[in-house]
Amino acid sequence: MQRRNFIKTTSLATVAIGMAGVPAFSQKNLPVKNKLPRWKGFNLLDYFSPNMNGGARPKTTEEYFKWMSDWGFDFVRLPMAYPRFLNFDQSRDITPEDILNINEKEVDNVEALVDAANKNGLHVSLNLHRAPGFCVNAGFNEPYNLWEDKEAQEAFYFHWGMWAKRFTSKTPDQISFDLVNEPCTREDMNNQFSKRGAIPGQLYREVAQKALKTIRSHNPAHRVIADGNNVGSDVIPELFDLDIGQSCRGYYPHYISHYRAPWVFENPDDAPKPVWPGEIDGKQFSRKNLEEFYAPWIDAVKSGVGVHCGECGCWQETPHDVFLAWFGDVLDVLTENGIGYALWEFNGTFGLLNSGRKDVNYEDWFGHKLDRKMLNLLMRY
Repeated sequence: MQRRNFIKTTSLATVAIGMAGVPAFSQKNLPVKNKLPRWKGFNLLDYFSPNMNGGARPKTTEEYFKWMSDWGFDFVRLPMAYPRFLNFDQSRDITPEDILNINEKEVDNVEALVDAANKNGLHVSLNLHRAPGFCVNAGFNEPYNLWEDKEAQEAFYFHWGMWAKRFTSKTPDQISFDLVNEPCTREDMNNQFSKRGAIPGQLYREVAQKALKTIRSHNPAHRVIADGNNVGSDVIPELFDLDIGQSCRGYYPHYISHYRAPWVFENPDDAPKPVWPGEIDGKQFSRKNLEEFYAPWIDAVKSGVGVHCGECGCWQETPHDVFLAWFGDVLDVLTENGIGYALWEFNGTFGLLNSGRKDVNYEDWFGHKLDRKMLNLLMRY
């Protein structure tokens, strides 16, 4: 038996046995017609770090794509930090002059990754996780502000024009362009814990519309997506009349998804213990709260706006049984309304492989530690 058929046969059999009567790949009734496909898959962090060494993250291999495809997934999102594909001296702070100096070799490497995903039947969403002048994360000194400086905005359009031109021949089934990760304001861009807020809607519209025009100038069929406002949580009504999809998040409530995460809690030891359903930090949480949280996104779908959940999941410290109970409800609400998802991430602390959770009985999967219970849950949706 060929290895790929072995992977497919054994993984499907395991799911069918392990789901306690729930058929593998069970199809939900989808009363809502979503303008975007109900893509299902993962974020890949090869270009997530602005440092050229990639932050020592494991590189995606074509074998990963084969496994995803064999398990029934059809989507990967590639959140990129723009400094990764520039030529500049990383021993000093980046300057506006550096930001237009493209490293063609790194762009070639991104293209090869996209081609490998497409070869295995996976749609690729290119995302600027760090755009010129903005990132939801601190830790890198930006020379200007995307939401305040025209020079930063012109650099933003330049970058998207470069990517759109590079992928001119790709179809909407093969690639889409996710403009900027989790837009928000922040009082201090270098302080991870400073107060955040929503970008003024008309400003977001202006930037998104010009980026859309730039991208479509290279291929009128290119599909463009905008992340929700206010760190990805809020629908953007100002974009409803534009041909732009929108991307929500599957992290609510953060007490569960980011339990003890040091980039969320200044003192992780003070993070309240998560349960699902039940009371956390004096508040009651249940599936009903999820339905209320996603109601504006579901209304957007009903209004003809394409919606996808570009990131979701739990960091490794959340107890596994709590994670699975909560995440099952998240995926159920999304799926019932025709909204697909992308787990953050495939291989790593949020992931299906090698998450480092202390309360999981991992299955050895060709040298990787596979969270089979998580895979079973994902394959139901």
